[in-house]
Amino acid sequence: MRDEVLDRLIVALDVDGDRLRPLVEMLPNVRTFKIGMEAYYREGADLIRWVTDRGHHVFLDLKLHDIPHQVERVARVVAGLGVRFLTVHTSGGPDMVAAAVRGAADAGDMNVLGVTMLTSLTGTELPAVWDPATSVEHKVLALARIARDGGCHGIVASPKEAEMLRSHFGQGMRIVCPGIRPAGADQGDQRRVATPGDAITAGADHLVVGRPVTGADDPAASAAALFDEISSALEGGE
Repeated sequence: MRDEVLDRLIVALDVDGDRLRPLVEMLPNVRTFKIGMEAYYREGADLIRWVTDRGHHVFLDLKLHDIPHQVERVARVVAGLGVRFLTVHTSGGPDMVAAAVRGAADAGDMNVLGVTMLTSLTGTELPAVWDPATSVEHKVLALARIARDGGCHGIVASPKEAEMLRSHFGQGMRIVCPGIRPAGADQGDQRRVATPGDAITAGADHLVVGRPVTGADDPAASAAALFDEISSALEGGE
């Protein structure tokens, strides 16, 4: 399998603690694992070290959202752990985003990713969170610009917005898409979703996939099927 294909998939370790390490060990071809808030708050930096010691990258999905001073300090600590990606909420504003980027640069080469809008939100829920006159696409683009202007290395957005974001930012920003579901898979609590192939075709650089792999009877086979679909999509675009 080509390195380009293997690098595209990020498997989310959003599982019970006793399943974390066995799951990583049964997925040797997965380059990057996402450690979310539940796993990090339960196991902390020890889990990050355990994953990286086995040759994998870590996507630490903490979605930081605090005053700039605090976010900068946290980003510096996380970068020192050897994390590849760290997420921050772009709704924290440009100063906070820039502070995270500074903290990351002080301690390593960690990529800071700006989270735009959660994939669980839909247009019908938007008025409860933002101006009801603002469309999902318009708000996502505004938040993505905060990420870019703050120096983020990439953005996290639904695959539904990937094509729009790629057209606005070209190849200068990584686009990381959760909300990936193979055809026929249960969407769970995700709403703005797409298949792996469609997301890659739309311009996504990395796909974050959790339950379709971690909840499968054969996680390794499920990951292999995702790699095959990613490979086909990349070949179709060449």
